[in-house]
Amino acid sequence: MQRNIKDLTNFYISIGADNIRHTRKTLLAHAIGVYQGLYNQGCCENVCHAGLFHSIYGTELFQRFKLPLQRRADLRALIGEYAEKLVFINCFINRASLDQQVGRTQGPYTLTNRENGEHISLEKDEFNDLVMVHLYDHLEQVARSQQWHYRRDEYHAMARRFGGSVVETYENVFARETKDA
Repeated sequence: MQRNIKDLTNFYISIGADNIRHTRKTLLAHAIGVYQGLYNQGCCENVCHAGLFHSIYGTELFQRFKLPLQRRADLRALIGEYAEKLVFINCFINRASLDQQVGRTQGPYTLTNRENGEHISLEKDEFNDLVMVHLYDHLEQVARSQQWHYRRDEYHAMARRFGGSVVETYENVFARETKDA
């Protein structure tokens, strides 16, 4: 399902999420940055779309805007079933359960829903896509938030999971850390 970025950002505007503040930007500007990072990394359209909407239902840390779950079908119609699944999982995972799985090389991967404690099982490709979205969400905002040490080892492990240009991107972002941070 090809969608242009304008169609996708218009959804943010239509639900009133375009001007919500997020790490010294708007939520929409942050989301576009995540999308762009994933796109530049060569990720498929599904992963890029998941990156754009990565926190639309709220996350463990971000609760300033939450699209009601009754609207999941609307988002699914816009970005597709797989991308919406990644968005939902990213929003509802207990981050510690993600961190515990990053070093594993084989699935299935079992994550925990932070709200109801249910287990979410993912195959390797799904898990990799989720980790990529999760990592690029952090990389897009860490310099603005100055949260350099928040789960730093875990994010570094995520980058190493992919190696190559992902590690290079991680290192370039973290090279901007000031000595007093």
